[in-house]
Amino acid sequence: MATLETVRKKIGTAEELQSVVKVMKGLAASSIRQFEEAVESLVEYSRTIELGLQTLLLSRVELRTAPPPRGKKIERLGAVIFGSDQGMCGRFNQLIAEHAVNAIRAENLPDENVSTLIVGSRIVPLLEMEGFTVGEQVSPATSLAGITPVIRQMLAVILRWREEGDFDRILLCYNEAHGGTVYESHTHQLFPLDATWLEEVRTRKWPTNRLPIYTIAWDELFASLIREHIYIALFRAAAESLASENASRLASMQAAERNIEERLEALGARYRLTRQHTITEELLDIIAGFEALSDD
Repeated sequence: MATLETVRKKIGTAEELQSVVKVMKGLAASSIRQFEEAVESLVEYSRTIELGLQTLLLSRVELRTAPPPRGKKIERLGAVIFGSDQGMCGRFNQLIAEHAVNAIRAENLPDENVSTLIVGSRIVPLLEMEGFTVGEQVSPATSLAGITPVIRQMLAVILRWREEGDFDRILLCYNEAHGGTVYESHTHQLFPLDATWLEEVRTRKWPTNRLPIYTIAWDELFASLIREHIYIALFRAAAESLASENASRLASMQAAERNIEERLEALGARYRLTRQHTITEELLDIIAGFEALSDD
């Protein structure tokens, strides 16, 4: 049987681990809300960009950004996959890796025709196990302020893709938060723009009774709005991924906290039992000694 001191040390170790888990749980919970608010703040900004696009599209019937005709085979694909650099986030990386693999495999392209940009190092081994040769890598943001610098790095890679090769499609694969500890994997087509979405924007009812006008050249203004639209898509993907990562971490910490509490309860019972055995043995030794002295 373990000694009383051994059980006491185990209880101390479990209590220290419990303190760490509580701190991480609190940090994850606060981070979730921070990134969710960032995503919510994009709604009005995105609406403003769409109003600008609607103004331009009202004067153009043909959409030059329409995707290739239906039935045309996609030959080149770029995929931006959002993972994490930090651990203790449950199946966060595994779920998005499986989702990204399925999305890429669905295009039936040879591996050499697929380029990947990985955000976060922990997802890399999972993709390599599926046979993917991981190309570009960037570190994910650790705070809200760090998202914009990461987006600049991603844009540099995406622009290089566009300059060096004729990419038919660029996808964003990330986990999307749905409140609390709930999230699910999601794919967003960054390029080309969805013609159905553009048509929906064009045919919306204008919010006022005054018709919009613009004075900047159509091509220049349209390119500027599209750049903003792409930035919003990348920012939303990064923020959603970070919110999901912390949601997964929160769920893991909650499970760990329950396990530690059960462990502490079991160690407490074991400590009391060991203490009782120790006291009993000491009493028996005293009685045996007393009886031996009395016999003498």
